[in-house]
Amino acid sequence: MTESESMVYRVVPKCACSSIGQIMYYSDHGAFFDGDIHDATRGLHKWAQEGSQAAITANVKGGQTFAFTCVRNPYTRILSSFFDKICGIQRNGRRYRGNLVPLLVQKYGIEVGSPEDNFDFDQIKSFRRFLLFARDTIRWRKPMDPDIHWSAMSGHISTYVVNGGRYHHIFWTEKFDEGMQVVLDRTKTPHKVDLKAIPRFNESEGHGPARAHPVEAYFDDLSMHLMYEIYKKDFTVFKYDFDNPANKMPVGEIDLAEVHAKLGE
Repeated sequence: MTESESMVYRVVPKCACSSIGQIMYYSDHGAFFDGDIHDATRGLHKWAQEGSQAAITANVKGGQTFAFTCVRNPYTRILSSFFDKICGIQRNGRRYRGNLVPLLVQKYGIEVGSPEDNFDFDQIKSFRRFLLFARDTIRWRKPMDPDIHWSAMSGHISTYVVNGGRYHHIFWTEKFDEGMQVVLDRTKTPHKVDLKAIPRFNESEGHGPARAHPVEAYFDDLSMHLMYEIYKKDFTVFKYDFDNPANKMPVGEIDLAEVHAKLGE
C-alpha cells in the first residue's frame, strides 16, 4: 500500500510486481526507489513490515482505498519461474534457496547449466521435469512446500478476499499499460505518473539463460495435463487459453464478481 493510502496492491510473484511496486513508490515520492523495490524498507507499506500491518488491515477492512492486482498467463509464468529461480544465478550471486537446485538435480534429474558453460543444457527436458516437481510441491507439499513463484495466482489473490478485502480492478501483465492506466485514472496520487515514461523494472532479467524455444515447445500432452491439474482455476478465473500454450493473450474479460465468489470460498 502507498504511504498516502491512495492504492492497495496484492503482490503476485512473476506478474510485473517490480514495475508495479516502483510505480506505486514513484506516485508517492516523485522518484523511483534506488534498488530492487522488494528490498525497500521505507516509502511503502508492506505486510512483511510489522509497522505497516495495522494500517493495511484497517484499509482493507474499510474498503475505501482502490485495491488491485495483476495476473499473467500460467504457461509463461511457470516458464519464467523456471528460468529465473531454477536456472538463474540470483542477485546475491548464489543459487535460489541454497540447496533447492542440488535437490532437483538429485531427485528429478534436472539440468540447469551454469554461466561457465553458457547455460548449455536441454531446456525442454529439464523444464518438464521441473513441472513435475512443481506439481508435487503443490499437490502433496513434497519434497517441500510450494514456492510463492510457482504456486497458483488464485491462491495468492484469494488471501485478500478471504481476509475481507474486495478488488476494484484485476488486469493482465500482457496488457500492462492499459490495465495500470485504469489504476492511475481511478486514484489520486501525490505525483502524476506518465506510464509511457516509466522504465520496465524486470529484476529477474539477465540472471539466467534465455528461453531458446517458443512457449508451446515446452508443453507436450503430459505437461499440459499437469498444468491443468495445478492451475485450472488460474486459467478459468483469469480467462487464459489453456488449449493453446502459444496464445499468451486472455480470451475473455475478468469478472470481478466471479473472482470474489470463487476465490472467497
